Amino acid sequence: MPESLGAALDDTPASVVPEVDRAGHRRAWVYRAVLALIMVVQALLSVRLNNTAFMDEALYIYAGHEEFAHIFHGAWITTTYSSNFSGSPALYPVLAGAMDSLHGLTGARALSLFFMLACTGFLYLLTRRLFNERAGLFAAVLFAASQSTIILGWFATFDSAALFLLAFAAWVVVRTDRANPFAVLFAAPILVLAFFTKYAAGLFIPTVVVLAVIVAWPHRGARALWRGVLLSAGVGAIGGTVLYGSSIMEGLQHTTTSRAHGTNSMSELIGLSADWIGLALAVACLGALSYVWLGRLSDVTSAAQTTTGKEPGRIWRTMLCLLLCGTGLLASAYQIHLSTGVSLYKHVGFGLFFFAPLAGLGLSRIVGPHFRRTAIAQRFRVAAIGLMIVRAAIGLLIIVFAFSSGITESDYRYATWPNSTQLVNVLRPHVNSKGSYLSDVAQVPTYYFHNVTNSKQWQGTYHLAYTDPKGVKHSGTDAFTAAIDDARYNLVVLQKPGGSAIQQAIAKALPSSGKYRLYADLPFTSTFGDGSYQVWMRTSASR
Repeated sequence: MPESLGAALDDTPASVVPEVDRAGHRRAWVYRAVLALIMVVQALLSVRLNNTAFMDEALYIYAGHEEFAHIFHGAWITTTYSSNFSGSPALYPVLAGAMDSLHGLTGARALSLFFMLACTGFLYLLTRRLFNERAGLFAAVLFAASQSTIILGWFATFDSAALFLLAFAAWVVVRTDRANPFAVLFAAPILVLAFFTKYAAGLFIPTVVVLAVIVAWPHRGARALWRGVLLSAGVGAIGGTVLYGSSIMEGLQHTTTSRAHGTNSMSELIGLSADWIGLALAVACLGALSYVWLGRLSDVTSAAQTTTGKEPGRIWRTMLCLLLCGTGLLASAYQIHLSTGVSLYKHVGFGLFFFAPLAGLGLSRIVGPHFRRTAIAQRFRVAAIGLMIVRAAIGLLIIVFAFSSGITESDYRYATWPNSTQLVNVLRPHVNSKGSYLSDVAQVPTYYFHNVTNSKQWQGTYHLAYTDPKGVKHSGTDAFTAAIDDARYNLVVLQKPGGSAIQQAIAKALPSSGKYRLYADLPFTSTFGDGSYQVWMRTSASR
């Protein structure tokens, strides 16, 4: 079409176009500013949590120090971590150990905060691509308010890094929905890295593969299936190559595929999941229902439309909603199968990321569209204004309740282990590179004294095979009592109250042996009530 004819048919004043562009530019910056504010609040909620290293944090960071020294300096590793870790010890632990070397425990936890803030950013970008900016902001709010997000943002474990990689891969497959099918292969190494960072992340890899097909279907039809085939082949080829001959298979089986079953009931696990993600999931279901039956209405964006400018059909919308909401239940379903609530508070956060886009859409539908000045001026109705206020109030109540619940639950969870500051200070003058020590929480002093001792010097109270000076071999509870009777340890640390048979046997053997004296009784308070660390020191006559 000639330029003059196009100008003649376009009755939009030339001065309006730049104004529209400027309005869109301003709106984009407003959304970015709100997202930044959400992330600032998320960061503050995480860094406000305060406690000493949890046993898992201590173990992973210490392992990271050893792995780092082994990789870069050829140092000897005292323990085969790959046989019992829930992720490769050469990935996240090395990063955490490096950050700990630079900035201590705060540095390792700050690394987790970076990963979780990045997850929020990817969630916004993904939701904006599927729906629109408003839904993306609401999704980010609900994600940032959850107890899983708050805790994982200041918790030095595998989870934040694995979730970051899953979020990155999910954004890649959505962002490349209209690109060449081979572009989806960019997500393959990211997914493999997520799996090896934390094996449980493999539960969500099929979701990303199916998502790659669904988001491309409106643009490519059945040819979108090639994206799923290519991504599956890429993940399988890379993952299989890494796994072949690897020493991590034992850890994968021990912590994930053949994990021991627990004793938690189905009703108990459902109740816990409902407490932690129930509100967001309910809002997501509302968003899914409204999306399936009503479509996007006026909140469609150009990125979410088909190549013909039409909205995808109801079947497509249904498949997308089933995928996202179903993924939100995967972690709970898997742990119900295992009858265990161990780490459930963290794992539900993985599912939350995937159904959060629908929760954002649901909250957006509850609040309703923005006020339009012209519409209010032309049709001022008290009932309509009242309805808008009610909807906005309901949305605000949901957000307030989500943050209140997240803050309360994270405070509770972060106080489930006792503060070990006093214990570390008491032990410090008596710990050296030649001593032998027994502790209920061996991982904690191993981490705090990693520059002085190694993990072989710290014996936990779970399992021990002990051979006494006469050559008699002992195992189980008898091994610990025999070692106490032989004054095997320089120091013994017991956490009271102790419920296991081994702990009770050690507590009985210490005073009766006559070879140890109670050096310190350090009280603490945790979520589960009052307790104390008892530090027993070997008497000089027994040395």
